[in-house]
Amino acid sequence: MVIWLPVCSVLGIYLARMVELRAKRNTLPGQVRETRTLTWFITTGTLMLVGALGEFYWRKAEWNPTLFGLGWACALASIGIRRSAITALGQFWSLHVEIRETHQFVRTGPFRWMRHPTYFSMILELLSAAFILQAPATLMVVTLFFVPALVERVRLEETALVEKFGEAYRAYQQSTPAVIPWKGQCT
Repeated sequence: MVIWLPVCSVLGIYLARMVELRAKRNTLPGQVRETRTLTWFITTGTLMLVGALGEFYWRKAEWNPTLFGLGWACALASIGIRRSAITALGQFWSLHVEIRETHQFVRTGPFRWMRHPTYFSMILELLSAAFILQAPATLMVVTLFFVPALVERVRLEETALVEKFGEAYRAYQQSTPAVIPWKGQCT
């Protein structure tokens, strides 16, 4: 029974994320500048799920309550950060690189500590599957696909945000980390 708990946990986390992707939100339409990286992110998440499940069974991993707990801590933090970011962005939230005519510069919620909290939540989500299913090899392989997509997406968003907000966004770039909240900014 215990061996099914990690498998069901990771499947549940993945399913919850897919449901969240399809959730209807009250957002303003805008010009979508790019959609490829979203596909790349979904693909890497799916690869993480399938690869981690395969590695878990191939290695015949035994129940590890510490890694299971750490994985769930990452999953819950991921969900909390992502929901907080969606709430802070409100009608400006988008799955794509999309800037609206009336777009506002948001620095509340998790945007106080990092410019792209949703991407940090994605990192935590990948870590959660790796920890819960004890799949370090899969995590290393997925990282090879995820990091280039992340770098490209951040570059595209940063370009769009500088175009929209100019020097105000450049100052934000100088004071706030991009993805990993490595310094305690509270402004």
